[in-house]
Amino acid sequence: MNDWTEQLPEAARQYLYGRKLDEVECIVADLAGVARGKAMPAAKFAKQTHFYLPNSIFLQTITGDWADIEGQAFTEPDMILTPDFTTASAAPWTGDYTLQVIHEIADQTGAPVPIAPRNVLKRVVELYNARGWVPIVAPEMEFFLVARNVDPAHPVEPPMGRSGRRAAARQAYSMSAVDEYGPVIDDIYDFAEAQGLEIDGILQEGGAGQVELNLRHGDPVKLADEIFYFKRLIREAALRHDCYATFMAKPIEDEPGSAMHIHHSVVDAKTGHNIFSEPDGSESRAFLHFIAGLQTHIPAVTAILAPYVNSYRRYVPDFAAPINLEWARDNRTTGLRVPVSEPESRRAENRLAGMDCNPYLGIAASLACGYLGLMDGIYPKDEFKGDAYASAEGIPRNVAEALDLFEAAPALHEVLGPEFCRVYAAVKRLEYKEFLQVISPWEREHLLLNV
Repeated sequence: MNDWTEQLPEAARQYLYGRKLDEVECIVADLAGVARGKAMPAAKFAKQTHFYLPNSIFLQTITGDWADIEGQAFTEPDMILTPDFTTASAAPWTGDYTLQVIHEIADQTGAPVPIAPRNVLKRVVELYNARGWVPIVAPEMEFFLVARNVDPAHPVEPPMGRSGRRAAARQAYSMSAVDEYGPVIDDIYDFAEAQGLEIDGILQEGGAGQVELNLRHGDPVKLADEIFYFKRLIREAALRHDCYATFMAKPIEDEPGSAMHIHHSVVDAKTGHNIFSEPDGSESRAFLHFIAGLQTHIPAVTAILAPYVNSYRRYVPDFAAPINLEWARDNRTTGLRVPVSEPESRRAENRLAGMDCNPYLGIAASLACGYLGLMDGIYPKDEFKGDAYASAEGIPRNVAEALDLFEAAPALHEVLGPEFCRVYAAVKRLEYKEFLQVISPWEREHLLLNV
């Protein structure tokens, strides 16, 4: 084997055992979480230590336009990308033997590019580490399998199951509902195994064709890498079976939306103990500080947790998506939930993030809120009792309002990075402006001849 292949994780080495590697995909996640980069023959990859991409990939909207950043010339300087071999993973859906490798991103002086989403998350994790803390996350991924939709003007429909009927809604936790699209699930498992990705469980959610995939807890950067990979492999598994997988927050009218619930705990780096629990097993003050940080600062990072116009269609009262900032123990109607657990695994669950957010940025934003709560030593409101769906709304309800709050949050800017926040806001403002130019079918139906 060549020297570089000896640095590969065990799963990647097993995938290549006795096979000839054909291609390497050198990738990074852009602001939307889309994989950008270059593919090259394995022989060429073996001969180079890095490659270049322009920084404009982080200035691009989801529609492909580029934002102008005030005071910054659009010269597209090159960034230097070097492979992080710990992320090397198979691309088992390809026709030949291909590896994917996520790359580190630095400027030409060697400093981390501050607007790269993976670097934003690393920055937040390093703030925890500087305090002697190790943040732990466990994400939950919700997504829909849907029928092929080649005409954007046509509504999205559930997929056809093996029974010959379309997937039905209101079948949460039904095993027979999962069996309806079992071949897709089987490929998800097979692809994940080939990539060395561990699945904690798969279940049917409440929407028609809606699936939830749980990941085990661990390092935030590693888990964000895995979600980045999972989104791609799930899409590929669906395409093999004549359907799409979508991570839109709200792809189907009158169905629940898809969330990325994030479970948080924090460990003392020296002792390995969960700082959310006291030695006697009771809840610590740090636990309440963390919850208070989420409660206080989530409105200002909603622009990250809910990045698109469609994201806010998920926030519908009494429709399985909390839109409040209440917290409670074992209560899924609150935006902030404390799951049932033993003291060593005590955690806080942020239920507000959408599955359409960039996993690096969504986790970074949630951790940033908790970090500020820990640093400021603040306390949350009293625990909510009862059905929080009936409580006051606590988050912005559209992109413009969310961006206003995001831009007026200097404490969060210091945690996430001022330059990143400036660029992110500019890109999202441009996306929203582009959306406002579109005339919807609703407008044509109800306004064309009536007003």
